[in-house]
Amino acid sequence: MTRMIGRAGTTSTFLGPPAVSAGLMALATTILATTLATAIITPAAAHHVGAYVPKDNAITTNFKHVKFAVQAKKFDVALQLFETGALRAEMRARASTPPAGLEEATRAALRANDGVEVERQLMIFFAALARDLALEADRQLAEPGGTPERRAATGRKFLEAIWRYYNLVDFAIAMRDNKTSVAVRLAFDEAETYAKPVTAAAAPVDPTKIRQPLQRIAQALSALIETSSTPARRDS
Repeated sequence: MTRMIGRAGTTSTFLGPPAVSAGLMALATTILATTLATAIITPAAAHHVGAYVPKDNAITTNFKHVKFAVQAKKFDVALQLFETGALRAEMRARASTPPAGLEEATRAALRANDGVEVERQLMIFFAALARDLALEADRQLAEPGGTPERRAATGRKFLEAIWRYYNLVDFAIAMRDNKTSVAVRLAFDEAETYAKPVTAAAAPVDPTKIRQPLQRIAQALSALIETSSTPARRDS
C-alpha cells in the first residue's frame, strides 16, 4: 500500500501493522455506512470544483473509521482502529515534526471517551499535514527551471494532496476559527486558478503565482495549530 506525503508525486511504501480482526473491521464498516447514510453535507463537502472529494488513502480511510466510531460512542472500537491503523503509524513517523505528542494525546482522549478532544487532536494533525504539503509545494515551485506547464502540474498535484487532508477537518476548523477556514479556502481557490492547465484558448498564467496562496495556507494553518495546541477550558 502506498501513500503520498511530503512531496507530491512521490510515494513511500507503508507496511501496515498487524491486521485488525475481521469482526472489528466489520463493525467499523457498519458504523461508517450508517453514519454516511444519515450525514448532512458539510460546507467542506460542497467546496472545490463542485462536490469534488479526493480519493482516500490509508490514512484518510483510517481517520474516517475512527471518527465514525467515536461519533457512534464506540470508543473501544475507535481505540483499536487507531492503535492498529495508518493514522497512528503516520503520527509516529512524524513524531519529530511539530506539533509533538499527538499520538499520546489522541490515545488518551480515546481512552477517556472524550470525543471533543479526539476531534481536536485529529484536526491539529491533519492541519499539520496540509501545512507541511503547502510548505513543500512552495519550496519546489521556488526552484529554478521547468516549463510553465510542468510547474502548473506540480501545483495541481500538491493542491490535490493538500485538499485530501484539509477537507477532512475543514468543518471542525470552521467551528473553532471560521476566519482561518475562510482564509484557507480563498487561498486554495486562488492557487487553483494559477494551476489550471495551459490551453490554446486561454492566455498562459504564471504558475509561480501559486506560491503566494500556498504561503498563506501554510501561515494560516501554522497559526491555527499554535492556538489549538492548548485545549480550551470546558465547563464541568
